[in-house]
Amino acid sequence: MAMDIFDEMERRGHEQVIFNYDRASGLKAIIAIHDTTLGPALGGCRMLPYATEEAALTDALRLSEGMTFKAAAAGLDFGGGKAVILGDPAADKSEAIFRALGRFIDTLNGRYRTGEDVGTSEDDFVQSLRETNYLVGLPKAYGGSGDTGDNTALGVMRAMHAGLMHRFGSPSLKGRRVAVQGLGKVGYHVARHAVEEGAEVIGADINPHVVGRVSSELGIEPTDPWAVVETSCDVFAPCALGSVINHETVDHLECQVIAGSANNQLEDDKLADRLRERGILYAPDFIANAGGLIQVADEIQGYNPERVRHQIESIYDLLLAVFKEADETGRSTMAVALDHVRKRLTYVHAIRRIRS
Repeated sequence: MAMDIFDEMERRGHEQVIFNYDRASGLKAIIAIHDTTLGPALGGCRMLPYATEEAALTDALRLSEGMTFKAAAAGLDFGGGKAVILGDPAADKSEAIFRALGRFIDTLNGRYRTGEDVGTSEDDFVQSLRETNYLVGLPKAYGGSGDTGDNTALGVMRAMHAGLMHRFGSPSLKGRRVAVQGLGKVGYHVARHAVEEGAEVIGADINPHVVGRVSSELGIEPTDPWAVVETSCDVFAPCALGSVINHETVDHLECQVIAGSANNQLEDDKLADRLRERGILYAPDFIANAGGLIQVADEIQGYNPERVRHQIESIYDLLLAVFKEADETGRSTMAVALDHVRKRLTYVHAIRRIRS
């Protein structure tokens, strides 16, 4: 059944969806703006060979909604947005596509800012910079803060520490078994930090060459990218694409804590209740993976690495509060985290009604 776009926008709370097509470059892109209560929308741009246009739209809607949650939970004054480009990043990238994207972004006059995401890189947006200044995460040579991978990973590590502290009474990873799914720009750093902290790390990626390189470099144990979900471990870190925790996998998980960088890790938010029933502590993804967003948001006011690190450190305390409230109320950690988001959106909306 075809998606009813306006019904879906109403259900999720979206403000705007923009379809962008440029004949000269062949660009086909969708920009979804979810909620700008807190400020202009901020969120990366993906490029993937989506099977259908509806699949691309669904991805844009889900991801932009998640960006609202992420910014609100992190205490940032930005809303949620996301762009997706329909195309194969290995074959279809061009200067023309990213310059055309830049022109479309510029027409929004700062209502939405974007940067790299899955399938795109900071260098791609150097081309977009020729057409718009509403970009984040650019290379340092072009005035940006550079790659966000390590800061995103540092946020994930603080989420792991919080999970371990809540579950075992100590945040230490020493001697803990950590399974990392996805060894890309974030997953690699998660694995590296975990090894440095004394964890036994199991790593998986759909690219066997990446697994071989990272396992050789870091001394981690390689495993199958699908079997890793069922690996017995203390911490499972999903760092690839979303929906890894679904109705098929949720009862096969053999972990104590879930803390990773992937967006939309739960295929359905109700699965958080099932995780709670199984005694698995879930760090909501939009809190655990906020480090990269914190970094690029800070660029807009003048990048300060110490300020960014301080904000990323606060992920630990936020999650401890979420875990504690979830225990006290008998609700899932996802339900509690979403309550925190809604409360912030509500009071900021009310405050901004005050006029001088």
